Amino acid sequence: MAVVKFSRQREAIRKNLIRRCDHPTADMVYQDIRKEYPNISLGTVYRNLSLLAELGEIQKISTVSGPDRFDGMTAPHDHFTCSQCGCMLDFPLADGEKQLQKQVGKAFAGRIDGQVVQFFGLCPDCLKKQEGSHISNENNI
Repeated sequence: MAVVKFSRQREAIRKNLIRRCDHPTADMVYQDIRKEYPNISLGTVYRNLSLLAELGEIQKISTVSGPDRFDGMTAPHDHFTCSQCGCMLDFPLADGEKQLQKQVGKAFAGRIDGQVVQFFGLCPDCLKKQEGSHISNENNI
């Protein structure tokens, strides 16, 4: 790969992602970066996010539904996505990942170099809301 010239905007995007733990979309990053660089275009944000992911400085997380999300933490880890509110959370598996790779490796004739695991369900906040509405519905019966 050719040498990548330093860009203040790209560095601001990278730092923005490192400070966050909400796994934002490109649009969310754009809204934040515009505060510092009001003339930045959405296209510039998309191009820099793609380049940062290609360089391994951030993670690009493809989702089943909805736009890609971005993560400033590049160390291997998994994610949980709430099927109700759409939030994405880090989900530490650590030893579980190694066990999963061993199990799959036994049944697979090729070589496994890594894995991506995404869990889906209700986040703690949405679960509380759902349980709260369930209880209030029971009281109204």
